[in-house]
Amino acid sequence: MGQKDIEDYLNHLAVKRRVSASTQSGALNAIAFLYRDVLKQEMPDLDNLRRIKRYKTIPVVMSRQEVESTFKRMSGTTRLMAELIYGTGLRINECMTLRVKDIDFDLRSMTIRAAKGNKDRATLLPESLIPELRNHLTKVAQLHKSDLLKGNGYAPMPNALYKKYPSASNSLAWQFVFPSTAVRPWLDTGHKARWHASPSTLRRAFKQAATLAKIYKHIGPHTLRHSFASHLLASGTDIRTIQTLLGHKNIETTMIYTHITPDYKNVTSPLDQMREDQA
Repeated sequence: MGQKDIEDYLNHLAVKRRVSASTQSGALNAIAFLYRDVLKQEMPDLDNLRRIKRYKTIPVVMSRQEVESTFKRMSGTTRLMAELIYGTGLRINECMTLRVKDIDFDLRSMTIRAAKGNKDRATLLPESLIPELRNHLTKVAQLHKSDLLKGNGYAPMPNALYKKYPSASNSLAWQFVFPSTAVRPWLDTGHKARWHASPSTLRRAFKQAATLAKIYKHIGPHTLRHSFASHLLASGTDIRTIQTLLGHKNIETTMIYTHITPDYKNVTSPLDQMREDQA
């Protein structure tokens, strides 16, 4: 496979398949990985590559009424997950991988470990969720106690920390806030461990609730994160604060939410004006 073969393939994706810019970039990155890490060769220059232009989009957000209507049609743990994402601006995986030790009820805060960019950050804990979250963690503690009695009770730990702190992985502090219903072998140690719940569980429940609420926007649980930012901005929260809560590296990423809820309070549609004149 040489320069022409690579160019023909990537141009085929652009012209014939009409894929998105991110799909073409993903294919290019895969080929670059093949050359660099597998073949140990220099990748040829692609002088005739037709790159697909990226177009800027704005995130889909839900109104407060739509969020409330969706939550009313959810229940149990998946509703708590969804409310936590909307109330804190978490990403889905950040919600799923949250540990018991990362919740501080006294300070009303949560610590997100190794988030996007492999950075920790802190975000607020909604006061209205504290009672329900405490009750949920009581059930998590009971499940953990039951696992311990069976000789299990382990939770997988990142970066080989289980070697440095051997007893930490079977402590309550390191258990996931939203644990999986199943216990699976932890190959690194030979123990049986309880991973976190699958994001697909929340996605299914959220999609079903949104359908029942007759919301026809293209939305998913991640839309709640966008809605968190948009609603904070609409209520007057400083953009820098929102950037910190979301964990954005650049303020430009956060600024996109200013395009979602523009201020039209002092603008009257010419159609409305015409009909007022006719009345």
